[in-house]
Amino acid sequence: MKALTFHGRETIRYEDIEEPVLESPGDVIVRVEACSICGSDLHPYHEREKGLDHGCAMGHEFTGEVVEKGSKVKSLQVGDHVISPFTVSCGSCFYCRRGLSSRCVHSQLFGWRAQGKGLHGGQATYVRVPMADGTLVKRPDGLRDETAILLGDILATGYFCARQSMIDPEGVQAVVGCGPVGLMAIWAARKMGAQRIFALDSVKHRLEWAERWGAVPINYMEEDPLALIRDATDGRGADQVLEVVGLETAVRSAFELVRPGGTLSAVGVCTGTHLPFSPVEAYDQNLTYRIGRCPARSLQTELLKWAQEDADQLATLFTHHLPLGEGVEAYRMFDQKRDQCMKVLLRP
Repeated sequence: MKALTFHGRETIRYEDIEEPVLESPGDVIVRVEACSICGSDLHPYHEREKGLDHGCAMGHEFTGEVVEKGSKVKSLQVGDHVISPFTVSCGSCFYCRRGLSSRCVHSQLFGWRAQGKGLHGGQATYVRVPMADGTLVKRPDGLRDETAILLGDILATGYFCARQSMIDPEGVQAVVGCGPVGLMAIWAARKMGAQRIFALDSVKHRLEWAERWGAVPINYMEEDPLALIRDATDGRGADQVLEVVGLETAVRSAFELVRPGGTLSAVGVCTGTHLPFSPVEAYDQNLTYRIGRCPARSLQTELLKWAQEDADQLATLFTHHLPLGEGVEAYRMFDQKRDQCMKVLLRP
């Protein structure tokens, strides 16, 4: 089968690899109908995260059709179309039962194989899904590919970021980063009643998107975000700050923007080795700091109604639609933000 595979820093290949097979009675094989490139794919792409095997199929955002199932799979049948989160989960462990599927004791990330162990990703013709009953959700009739893919990762992540920040509709929010997840965080905060959202980035077209989606854009290369937000809050700072980038500079900026007693919610994939603020600084701010990987599988059902309501708006996030065979160039375009690329939908 064809797949986009990793071969070292900034090196993706479109090549033939072996088709997946059932390895456990709880597995299914999914024929990928559509997949996408995520900002977190760029961490191994640039080797900010190291250890990914060369030849591993990339990607964790996909939707498709079940074409083969193991003998113990109960909730799915061959021919079912499914939504997949970016990690697998059993659905029954301590964490899954408490809505934290991202910390399932059996969790694995699609598109991450190290030393021969782990899962190939969904930027491929087929993908094996372990623990299918706990991982996959049947896709409702009429749900478009774009919505299904977003529910599997970035829409859920943006929603999770807003939810764990404890949005105050009468307060002021700031979103650090206006890429796809940042836009999802703005969207989710608005759905939760937020009225005054500031959005920080340095890329013009991303700031234009943020403004269209209901936020006040701030280009931090041209304006002082801290001064603007404090001016809007009688000198206090934002009540909730949503950080979706993960880089130490972004986390530091988020910390500086939040008011004393406010909440900093961080969902960006952390690549640093330490927090860019000290325990003393956090103590002196009475800071509530909430961080972690989104439990996408746990959130998909409750998000479905909102996602269907705004399906047309959400679909516009996919600025480029390409065949999987053009995925190598799609990675470059997405990484370099060329042609005002926000998100790419790929079809095997």
